Amino acid sequence: MLIRPFREEDTETVVALWETCGLTRPWNDPRRDIARKLRVQRELFLVGVDGAGDQDPLIATAMAGYDGHRGWVYYVAVAPDHQGERLGAQLMAEAERLLLELGCPKINIQIRSGNDRVIGFYEHLGFTPDGALGFGKRLIAD
Repeated sequence: MLIRPFREEDTETVVALWETCGLTRPWNDPRRDIARKLRVQRELFLVGVDGAGDQDPLIATAMAGYDGHRGWVYYVAVAPDHQGERLGAQLMAEAERLLLELGCPKINIQIRSGNDRVIGFYEHLGFTPDGALGFGKRLIAD
């Protein structure tokens, strides 16, 4: 898999992948999430393509960010027919490398309750529960 930065022409393929992987929710517009990310640290929005060429099919994504205190990773997705090939681990390793280059001391992730398969994936990568409870407040309605 070739990992490269997201490009605007990837938008519809990325949204379709997120929908296939069950990452979208009715209250979040994924296209707006993409547009927001492109305004801030766009180089931390990664896609994986199946092969070594830029035009090969897009099969994976990871969206990372660093606020000066903690790094965050969202929208980690791998096409179902490529899951189990360690592509998600490759994307996370690249996100970690980029965040570390920025001086990021810790990465946080959020996992929806009951998503045991994803919990296992992150545990395998060395993530552990940190005892924090995630809260959210919407400032802009999608």
